[in-house]
Amino acid sequence: MGIPPPPGLPGGIPHHLPMFGGGPQNNVDLNLPPAPGSTLKKKKKTLKLHWREVKTEQPHPITKGDTVWKDLIDVKVDPDKLEHLFETRMSEIKQKKAEAAGKKEINVLDPKRSNAINIGLTVLPPPRTIKAGILKMDNSIMNKEGIEKILTSMIPTEEEKGKILEAQMANPDIPLGTAEQFLLTLSSISELQARLSLWLFKLDYEVIESEVAEPLSDLKKGIDELRNNKTFKCILSVVLTIGNFLNGASARGFSIDYLTKIPEVKDTVHKHSLLHHLCSIINEQFPDTTDLYSDIGTLARCSRVDWDELANKLNRLESDCKASWDHLRAIAKHDGSSSSSIKSKLSEFLADAAERIMILKIVHRRVCHRYTKLLLYMGLPTHTAKDLKVNAFCKIVSEFSLEYRTTREKVIQQLQKRANQRERKKTRGKMIVDTDRFSMTNPKETTHKDDELQKILSNGYVSCDDRGFPGQKHRSRRPLDTLSNKSSRGCVTTDSEMYDTGDDDLLEACVRTATAAPTRSAPRERKRAKNHRKSCMYKFGIVTLIIISEKDTERRNDSRRMGNCGFVFRCCLRKRDTDRGGGGRE
Repeated sequence: MGIPPPPGLPGGIPHHLPMFGGGPQNNVDLNLPPAPGSTLKKKKKTLKLHWREVKTEQPHPITKGDTVWKDLIDVKVDPDKLEHLFETRMSEIKQKKAEAAGKKEINVLDPKRSNAINIGLTVLPPPRTIKAGILKMDNSIMNKEGIEKILTSMIPTEEEKGKILEAQMANPDIPLGTAEQFLLTLSSISELQARLSLWLFKLDYEVIESEVAEPLSDLKKGIDELRNNKTFKCILSVVLTIGNFLNGASARGFSIDYLTKIPEVKDTVHKHSLLHHLCSIINEQFPDTTDLYSDIGTLARCSRVDWDELANKLNRLESDCKASWDHLRAIAKHDGSSSSSIKSKLSEFLADAAERIMILKIVHRRVCHRYTKLLLYMGLPTHTAKDLKVNAFCKIVSEFSLEYRTTREKVIQQLQKRANQRERKKTRGKMIVDTDRFSMTNPKETTHKDDELQKILSNGYVSCDDRGFPGQKHRSRRPLDTLSNKSSRGCVTTDSEMYDTGDDDLLEACVRTATAAPTRSAPRERKRAKNHRKSCMYKFGIVTLIIISEKDTERRNDSRRMGNCGFVFRCCLRKRDTDRGGGGRE
């Protein structure tokens, strides 16, 4: 069954460690059956298969040891036969060494030709599959680029084919070179060029058909859109009207190519282009028009098409279809009935392609006729309509429509800006005049406060109780003894008692005391802040007077009454002392 493991090494080294060579000690598990073929004994030295062994002693946590190698079937082989077939012989070893030392190939092609073929083989499938792919026309084996590569530069000539065959017959034991072998393989295919041309036409047909049909459809649709477009008619009308006015003429129309010069004409005042004024007039008189460019997108696509090349493609498509019929007949002669299914499919394809090509030619002719009628509808003479190409006309219309859209957007923005400015001016006026609806105070309260302010400014009194506030006052004279007697009884309570004096001398003494000359030799000028200017103080005083409450006003007036009483009392005492001093001197 197997050799038991060796005893453990001294020092306690476990016996399951790998050997010194780096590999496992023995891939043998006593719980598993022996590996297939491991029990067979070999008597002779045979060839070896240089594979990489799968390690199964540590199962993966995902598979948990359940692999395909555990479900294999027992196979019986003849060991003697295998030994005979795969025995290593010394003569074969020597021959292989000799071939490796001096390997030779048959090279009959020119080095440049051989190098070009070898480069082309890098983009092709393996040479052994190319022949089957060409015979079956299998798109999964070779694509369009590979077919074109073989057709253009890798088709073998009869001369090359003859040289390769002669060299092969002269040296049958020496292999052919890579390029020679490839050309020999291609030369073994009957009607190679016919097969490749037919295959290429089959692959290219749908692409070429769409390249022809789509522009024709766009042109047909664009002609109808332009004939029925309201914006385009409005543009022509405005341009004709302006032109007749400026020229002083009465023309019934103008050449359509003048549309390209409209953006270049400018006025002499604002230097705006004629297109700018055209957009302004159309927006003013025809506000329901469009920007024109979004309505004729099909003509914009037609302007990027080479219509001469399109006509050549259509003619080439027709000629290739006819040639494909000839190729199919040639292929059918060589293949016979071996590939009847492929020939039937190719016949159906070519019949359908021929019918569709005829329809395309009819559509092309009718669309070109409609285009000529459109030019005549635009007023062009017959000879000009025949010479004006489709892409030139479409380019004129599409470029003008693009310019028109750009200028129209600018004009609309300017008009909107002016409207916003006018609206702001109206709003500013309303904010100044219509302030009543923004005021939170009651109009009656405001009127009452204005009346109080008028009273304060006129006579200095808000009411009968506010007589101590400074303002315009009318004083009446009373005897001094009356004033002295009144002042001895306390604070005055009437207007006449508060402000009237008994003698002008008393007033003059008060004035002299208040206007006494300063002790300093030169008065110092006091700098005032900006918020203490007369205008600021006046405004602040007006606002303060409006917001003063009646309670604060009464308290302030009471304080002033008391101060006036004290001032008058002191003046009376000073007058009395003066009188007494004068009597003593006499």
